[in-house]
Amino acid sequence: MTSEIIAAQEVTKIFGGLTAVNHVSLAVREGEIFSIIGPNGAGKTTLFNCISGFYTPESGEVLFRGVSIRGKGTDTIATIGISRTYQNIRLFANLTALENVMVGMHHQSRETWGDAVLRTPRFRREERDAIREGMKWLAFVGLQNFANNAAGSLPYGEQRKLEIARALASKPAVLLLDEPTAGMNPHETLDMIALIQRMRAEFNVTIILIEHDMHVVMGISDRVAVLDFGEKIAEGMPAEIQANERVIEAYLGRGGAALAQKYREAKCP
Repeated sequence: MTSEIIAAQEVTKIFGGLTAVNHVSLAVREGEIFSIIGPNGAGKTTLFNCISGFYTPESGEVLFRGVSIRGKGTDTIATIGISRTYQNIRLFANLTALENVMVGMHHQSRETWGDAVLRTPRFRREERDAIREGMKWLAFVGLQNFANNAAGSLPYGEQRKLEIARALASKPAVLLLDEPTAGMNPHETLDMIALIQRMRAEFNVTIILIEHDMHVVMGISDRVAVLDFGEKIAEGMPAEIQANERVIEAYLGRGGAALAQKYREAKCP
């Protein structure tokens, strides 16, 4: 049986009087693509922030390979093997694409500040290795020809890929992707789907995905969890989620769900 790599246990996060995530539990198996969906404001990104260390939950636990990571900082969590991208792209716009990827490898470096100041043989060796490694990740996402371009000058879809290359450079066991196809045209979306599938196939990285494009979610997910008003209302295989009445109601409202049901019934022979 495939082991659980990430588990959220009754996670709750409150902002003032607003409960953004309310006793949410889920378990993600090693090597799977697990999607978290829900209407705007459902608590998806807040849950991501609890997993990645950006927020500390008021209650509940977040486990990585059975060990609690609740309350640990983002740097510590990245070091142990959890990396992420963001809904709004967070690149260093004035750095080159290669330099952005090299930032993702900083915790792998063994050099000291003295090595950097004196440019010791160890510093020069690690710098060469980092450049070689960074180029490998750029090539993986198809950006090797843009290595010396400023990140902010790249087209939107390429910036999304660069952010993924930077996340992969930390060699994560778990990669959190927050709306990776947001704002993309259909061609860019297909490229991103293929990239996500390649990441899992080539590196066996576990991928947890927040995504609004249901064609993407249903096409690549092994399992799907649905949040609404901070609570998990459903979890299962993509086909089960598509047929779940509570999910349909969350997205369409009661009236829309009723119309959808009438439409399905009208199509039945």
